[in-house]
Amino acid sequence: MICSKFIRNTNQTKQFGDIVLDYREDTFAILEPYFQPELPQSLIDKFGKWAVITGATDGIGKEYAKELAKRGLNVVLISRTKEKLVAVTTEIENSYKVKTKWIVADFSKGKEIYEHIRQELTGIPVNVLVNNVGRMYDYPDELCKQPEDLLWDIININVGAVTLMSRLLIPEMKKQGKGAIVNISSGSELQPMPLMAVYAASKRYIKSLTLAMSEELSEYNITVQCVTPLFLVTKMNLYSKTVMKGNILIPQVQAFTRSAVFTLGKTNETTGYWSHGLQYFFMKLLPEWLRMRIAHFITKQMRKEHLSFQAESKNS
Repeated sequence: MICSKFIRNTNQTKQFGDIVLDYREDTFAILEPYFQPELPQSLIDKFGKWAVITGATDGIGKEYAKELAKRGLNVVLISRTKEKLVAVTTEIENSYKVKTKWIVADFSKGKEIYEHIRQELTGIPVNVLVNNVGRMYDYPDELCKQPEDLLWDIININVGAVTLMSRLLIPEMKKQGKGAIVNISSGSELQPMPLMAVYAASKRYIKSLTLAMSEELSEYNITVQCVTPLFLVTKMNLYSKTVMKGNILIPQVQAFTRSAVFTLGKTNETTGYWSHGLQYFFMKLLPEWLRMRIAHFITKQMRKEHLSFQAESKNS
């Protein structure tokens, strides 16, 4: 009996040790890409000379375009507002001396825009695609209270664009024998998000799609990376004054994107920023039901904050 109890305790200790070791390895894997040296090849040598970025006139998309141009890549910017596209492409041309092109396209229109994009990209050997364009709730609220048009926009933009832009450009990458697709997801994919249900579900779709594409395209020397940021100081989060203040856990979009681009070619899954990686790691330790409860608490607080701000604005 003593012997069996000793064996049982030994096994339990070993299991606990294995868990601790797994967590240490996971932590190392999360942080390692940010502290590795630059790739021996430049992004141009590894992937090619032309990059396409969707949602490229604000936030993450704009900063990705600038970071890739800084590394010598020519960039095609796609967004819905011509004036912003002209301004950003001019800024990039003047700052980085690369070739640029802009394409006006409203991804909320769905199927009809992709033939136009295909024609505009004719003759351009695209090697890098950044699927960044996205649509968020105006502020957290129940599904039944969201406008139908907004829900269709989220589906057409968050789900449709990443799928159909990838389908459009993969053949050219296969032809060249190299390439990279960067899909911007969100930390909201980590669990269901009450009051942000459709947005979070669309980002979970991106995560699943990216992992499947990565496996499909590995034999063609095409990298497919899923970037899963948590909260950032961007216009998408204007509904929350707390988020827009920023801190070490909520970085400015420029710092985030500089870090995220640094991981391209090093890992196929990343949060893009070291403090987001740590948050993601510790959140994953919790069961999904608890993560969802925490997420619901956060979204309720954000909804309350937004509605209070609206009320104050009306009364002032």
